[in-house]
Parts: sequence; structure tokens; C-alpha cells
Amino acid sequence: MSRARCHLRTALFLAAVSPRGATTGVAARRGLSAWPAPQEPGMEYQDAVRTLNTLQTNANYLEQVKRQRGDPQTQLEAMELYLARSGLQVEDLDQLNIIHITGTKGKGSTCAFTERILRNYGLKTGFFSSPHLVQVRERIRINGQPISPELFTKHFWRLYNRLEETKGDSSCVSMPGYFRFLTLMAFHVFLQEKVDLAVMEVGIGGAYDCTNIIRKPVVCGVSSLGIDHTGLLGETMEKIAWQKGGIFKCGVPAFTVLQPDGPLAVLRDRAQQISCPLYLCPPLEALEEGGPPLILGLEGEHQQSNATLALQLARCWLQRKDHQAGIGELKVSRPSLLGQLPLAPVFQPTSHMRHGLRDTEWLGRTQLLRRGPLTWYLDGAHTTGSMQACVRWFRQALHRRERPGSSGSEVRVLLFNSTGDRDSAALLKLLQPCQFDYAVFCPNLTEMSSMDNADQQNFTVTLDQVLLRCLTHQQHWSRLREEQASPDLWSTPTPEPGGPASLLVVPHPPHSTSSLVFSCISHALQWISQGRDPVFQLPSPPRGLLAHPVASSGAIILQEAAAIHVLVTGSLHLVGGVLKLLEPSLSQ
Repeated sequence: MSRARCHLRTALFLAAVSPRGATTGVAARRGLSAWPAPQEPGMEYQDAVRTLNTLQTNANYLEQVKRQRGDPQTQLEAMELYLARSGLQVEDLDQLNIIHITGTKGKGSTCAFTERILRNYGLKTGFFSSPHLVQVRERIRINGQPISPELFTKHFWRLYNRLEETKGDSSCVSMPGYFRFLTLMAFHVFLQEKVDLAVMEVGIGGAYDCTNIIRKPVVCGVSSLGIDHTGLLGETMEKIAWQKGGIFKCGVPAFTVLQPDGPLAVLRDRAQQISCPLYLCPPLEALEEGGPPLILGLEGEHQQSNATLALQLARCWLQRKDHQAGIGELKVSRPSLLGQLPLAPVFQPTSHMRHGLRDTEWLGRTQLLRRGPLTWYLDGAHTTGSMQACVRWFRQALHRRERPGSSGSEVRVLLFNSTGDRDSAALLKLLQPCQFDYAVFCPNLTEMSSMDNADQQNFTVTLDQVLLRCLTHQQHWSRLREEQASPDLWSTPTPEPGGPASLLVVPHPPHSTSSLVFSCISHALQWISQGRDPVFQLPSPPRGLLAHPVASSGAIILQEAAAIHVLVTGSLHLVGGVLKLLEPSLSQ
């Protein structure tokens, strides 16, 4: 206990504490206070982002939604009011030719595939997604690129000032929350830029989501469903499916991928209630028959369902907008094997579609960065389903990199954080088969001071809270390792797919994984990389970085290792902070 308090009080840059010691509070109470809106706002991008950050009421907003979950119309009416105050009516959004996509896992990747395919047809695309990784302007894209700082700044102040001018009497909430504001801003940007279509990713929900103010999308999609945000969406897959199906609209085609029977039935019933034609996407291999294999720009087997959904959404959009020449040759259609939903068309993807899938980029999802002896594996998995997919991808990637007869030690490192109401113990348990040598935990703070980095400021939590959560992660990890080490001495470790049981060659048995807690991402990366990443180079490590015995002994092993494999996962915000440091060009 005393060791934890000492480290957190006197050395915020490193809390490398014994996993048995830290169970209660941190002595020093430090909150991350909001930067006030400037009295005379200038036209600088960072000023705009700092003012945007004053709208970070996510936690309060989610609590309000939970209380009002029985009446989603209340949420949509509030959004309509904000839209009207911004100078738009709901009817104006019909001009955007929107593709509306929801789901629990894979919705962002599905959006990225869909946007890239349609951009290959020469269409001007808009793309709204969340969260951002490095800069907030990533959430609003034109032709696949984040809008420029200048365009973001112009539209931000125009919308912000308009809402300030129209707030009326004190009974009217003057400003929408962070996500609502960005949703409004995306509508304005896409209309002014005259995009041919807009791919809109739903936020947390579906029926309650502020993007659901859209009344006439061209087509809707539901990616894979899983358990997440149970406090808002419900505790069962069926309740979550009901929420996600809330984006269906009468007469508007919708597509989904193979789901468990219960959620699939809920989606079917939800669609039938409002006369929404809902189709089940065939597997990707059905579209590959008779042609060359489809190559995906995003790694991982789980991306196949996202790709097949994207192909159906893109084809449907092209068909409904009279782009008949580019929709692909229709093959013989097949009945749905499940008997619950009609099967979507089985067609031959066009060259535009093939190239779109191949050229899709979506940072922070099954992404590899190879830097000298270090290989960084970045995936923002944060649900049990997405974490299972992440583990499969990581282990398969490790196996592909194995070289017969290679000499020298190889070390595996986990860098993990999890936020919100997610079950971090369950996520960490899924990571056990990866057999890491070191588990490193840190908050989603790039540096100890974020005042110069407005894009990654978070005012909904305190430093105290995020550090204590990291200590909880460490305790979960230690208990899991103890449970794994204690039982049957005759059991064999889980093998790599098609390869040896483990890459561990460090001088300790597999069950003795060491763990550390750092107070920011920068310090965690400094310890992991030991100056061996040719891009991530800082002048000198902070004092005390190697103060803990595990940090000191581990530094020697990392310095001498022939290869270091680092999996960064658990939170997209963590992945974004890592990318900011490893890829400085993303901040320019």
C-alpha cells in the first residue's frame, strides 16, 4: 500500500508498483480541468479544439440517455433543435445521400471499406467517424482525408458562434455535447463541400444516437454485434440488437452480417415492424467464386465480414443512385441458410470494388509498424469479440514472422488500457494465450501535461481515476498469471497456430510475466523501446524511469533482445496516443 502511494505521489511519470500493493486511493488529488473558451476566439486550430473540449460532457450525457432510454424521441427532438439553431432543417440532410452504419465491432472498418470503394468510382465522399486517434479533425473527412486545420477552424467557429447567438432564454441548453457538436459540424461541412455521398458511422448507440436524426439514408448497415456499453444499450445481445436496429427506416434497404440467432431475429423483427427490407450478406468467399481472390487492405480474418458488408452497401448505393454500369455482374442468388432473412445479392465485384478493398487504410486497426528490432502491433479492440479477433490476428502475425533457425532472443510486450464500464479482467484473460514477457499499463495520456495537445485532452476523468484504473488492470493481470501458474503441472501451453508453443526465450518461466504501470504513454514507450525505435527518439529518459527492479532488469533484456513484439490494445484512445508518438507526421 505504502509503495503505491509513494510512487504515485512522488513520481507521476512512473508508477511501477508491486501488483500486490495498490488497492486504494492516490494521495495527490489532481484533476484535468477544462480550458475555458476564449473571450475573443481567434482563428487558430488549437484554440478551436480547446473550446470544443469544453463541451466534453460525455459522462453526464450518457447518464442522461440512460434515464431517458424509454423515449428515444426526446433525444432526437433535442438534436433537431440544435440542428435548427445551427441554420439547418432535417430536410436539408436528405441531400447528402447518406450511408448509415452501426454495430458493436467493425463498424468503423466497414465505413472505411465502403468509402474507399465508392471513392474509386470518382465520387466525392464525406466520411464521419469516431473516435479520432491523433487529431479531432480525423472525424470529418473529405475524399478520405481529414479536413484541413483551416477548414475545421472555419466551420467550428461559425457553428459555435451561431449556437451561442441562438441559445435564447436560460431554459434552453446553450451548447450540445462534444459528439453532438461534431455531428452537426459534419453535416455543415458535407453540405458546403457538396459531397456526392456521406458515410456516417453511428456513435455508441443506434436508436438513441444523435446521427439517427437522419430520416432518409440511401442504405443502412449493421456490422457484427457483441456486448458493449451495457449501461446504455442493455445487458443482453437481444437488447443491443434492438438498439442498433433503431437506425432502420421505412423502405430503406438495410444489410447485416451473420449474427447469433437471437440478435438476428431481433434485427429481422425490428425491420419488419417498419417495412425495412433487411438482407443477410453472403460470406466473402461466395463473391470470390469464379474470380481472383479479394485482397483486403486491413489485416485479420474478422475483416472479411466487414468487407462483404461494405461491398453490399456500396453496390446498393450505386444501384439506387442509377450507377448501373458499376454495380457488378449478378450471379445466381442463393436462399438464406438461416431461413430468417433473404440473402443479399451474390455478384462479381468490379475492378473498382476490388481496388477499393485492397487500398483501404484504417489506422489503429490490425496495423503493423516495423521499426528496427521492434514490431508494433496496433489494434483498438475493446470488446470481448474484437479482442478475440485481435488475439487471433496477433498470434498468426507472429507465426508468419518466425524464421527457421533464427538466433537471438525475442520478447513479447503487452501495452494495455481499458476505459469506461468495460470488463478489463475479461479482456485481459483473453490475452493470456499470447504469453507475454511483460505487461505494461498506462492511461490514455500521451504526456504528463496535455495542455499543448488539445486534440487528446479528456476532461471527463481525473488523473487520479485513470491511474487507479491502471493499477486495477495490473492486479487483474497478476491474478490471472497466478491462476495459470498454479494448477496442473502436466498441462501443456496453448500452441501457436501451426507453430511452436511460445516465442519466450527470456530467463524466466512463462507464468512469471512481469508487469509495470506508467503514468503516461510516452514513458511507457520509452521503457519498451529502450531507444531502439529509429523514429521514436527522445533526448533522455526521465529520472526514475528505471527505479523499480522490474523496470531496471527488464531494460537490460529489452536492450539485448534480437526482436521485440509489442501489442497495443484495449482502447482506441491508447492506440491513438501511441500513433501520435510513433508517427509524428500524423500530427502535422
